[in-house]
Amino acid sequence: MTLGALAVALALAAGYFAGTRQTGHPAASPAADASPATAGTGTGGKKILYYRNPMGLPDTSPVPKKDSMGMDYIPVYEGEDAGPDDTGAVTVSPARLQTLGVRTALAEPRTLDEPVRAVGRVAINERRVVDVAPRFEGWIERLHVNASGDPVRRGQALFSVYSPELVSAGSELQIAERLQRDASSDPAAAASAQRLAEATRARVSNWQMKLPEGTKAGSGRLTFTSPANGIVMEKKAVEGMRFMPGDALFRIADLSTVWVLADVYERDLARVKPGQHATVTLDAFPGRSFDAAVAYLYPTLDAATRTTPIRLELANPDGLLRPGLFAHAEVDTGKATPVLTVPASALIDSGERQVVLVAQDEGRFLPKAVKVGRRGSDHIEILDGIAAGERVVVSANFLIDAESNLRTALASFTAGKDDAAATAKAYAAEGTLDAIDLSTNSASITHGEIPALKWPPMTMDFNLASPDVVKGVAPGSAIRFEFEERAPGEFAITRITPSTAAGHKGH
Repeated sequence: MTLGALAVALALAAGYFAGTRQTGHPAASPAADASPATAGTGTGGKKILYYRNPMGLPDTSPVPKKDSMGMDYIPVYEGEDAGPDDTGAVTVSPARLQTLGVRTALAEPRTLDEPVRAVGRVAINERRVVDVAPRFEGWIERLHVNASGDPVRRGQALFSVYSPELVSAGSELQIAERLQRDASSDPAAAASAQRLAEATRARVSNWQMKLPEGTKAGSGRLTFTSPANGIVMEKKAVEGMRFMPGDALFRIADLSTVWVLADVYERDLARVKPGQHATVTLDAFPGRSFDAAVAYLYPTLDAATRTTPIRLELANPDGLLRPGLFAHAEVDTGKATPVLTVPASALIDSGERQVVLVAQDEGRFLPKAVKVGRRGSDHIEILDGIAAGERVVVSANFLIDAESNLRTALASFTAGKDDAAATAKAYAAEGTLDAIDLSTNSASITHGEIPALKWPPMTMDFNLASPDVVKGVAPGSAIRFEFEERAPGEFAITRITPSTAAGHKGH
C-alpha cells in the first residue's frame, strides 16, 4: 500500500473516531470510559486493556492520555483486541453499532429491474390529428367555434361558408335532373341527362361534400362540421375571410392518447425494444406515474448529443398530459431470471475496487471484494465475492470501511516494524536525564560519546518505548539507559536505571 493511500485511510479513520466521540454516547466517549475512577473498567463492565492512538499510529498507553493534537486516546476493551490483520476485519461494540446506526441486509436472488432512464417531452399523437380544409373556393360567413383550445365533438358545427362553385354545381345538378325527367320518352336524351347529373355529383364528391338526390342549389351555403373528437389546436378561420382550395382553416387533435418522445443514449439502445413497458413521470404532477409502452425507435442518431429518440405511447383519459410537458421515462429492460443481488447502498465503489462489508458474529465486519454485474434502480447484481444468505452492511459502511482500510494499512506497516524489531540493534549509554514529556512520550538526555553509532557527546530527545520506562527516575538524575533503533532515525529508550558512575562515558 502506498504512503498516499495510508494517509487517506488515517484521515478517514480520524474523522470516524472524532465523529463517534462527539455523539455523546457513553460507548463512544473515550474520556468518559477512562475516568480516573474506572481506568481499568468500561461502562459495560468490560476490562480496558490499553488506550490506542486516535490517529491509528503504533502508539499505546496504559492510562488515559491525549496526543499532540489534544485528541483523547481510544480505549481498547477486552475481547476487542484482535490486533490489526491484513484482512481488514473490524470489530465494533454494540453501543457503537447503535450510535452509528449500522443496518444490514441479506444478499439474495431477485429479479433485477434494469431500467433505461431518459428525458423527453409530451407530444401530440400524430395519427390523431385532422385538418379541416375545403377543396373549393369560398367565403366564411359564420364561425361556430371561435377560439383555439376549444373542445369539439364529431359532427359539431365549425363554420358556415358561401361558395359560387356550390351554386354552380347545384344549378348543374338541377338542370340535369330536369332534363332527365323531360326526356323520359327519348332514351338518348335521358342517358345524356343522367351522365350530366352523375358528373356533377362526382365533382361535388371530390370536394368531400355530399349533395343528396334532389338537392337544390339554394344560396350556395354549407356548414362544415368536426370530423373527430378533440381539441382545436389551430384556428385560421375568421368571419368574412376568403379561403382558397386546400387552406387548412382548423386543425383538430384527439388527445385521448399522446406520445412521449424521449432521448436514449447510444450505449443503451441495444437494451430498448418496441413493446417494452415504461413508466413516465412529469414535473407537473409530482408523486404520480403513468404507464406507457415503447412504440417505436427512430432510425437516426443525433451526432451532437449521441442520442436516438424513442416514441412512447400512453393513454390520457383525463387530459392531464399536455403536449410540451417535460417528462422522465424509465424503460423496463430487466431479465426475468433471478440473480444474486445486494442493495445499491451496500456497495463501496472507489473506481478501482468494489467492496461490501459482510457482517459476522459478535459485531465483526469483514470487507470482501466483489465483482458486480448489472445495476438496477435499488439493487446491484453480484457475480462473484459473496454467497446468497450473507448479511451485508447497508448504512454507515463507509465509516467501517475507513477503519478497515486503516487496520489493513497498519497490519502491513506493523508487520514491517515487527520484522525490523527482530533484527533491531540495541545500544547502551550513560548520561543525565534532563527532562521528561509524557504528553509526547519522550525524554531529553545528555549523553556521552557512543562509539557504536559514531555519536559525539550531546543532548538529544529520545522516544520512550513505554511511560513505565521513566517511573522512579527524576529529571537531573545520572542514568544508564538502553535504546534501540526501530526505524531509520527513530530511537526508542527501552530501559533506564540509576547510575553512580562519574561522568558520561558512552558504551
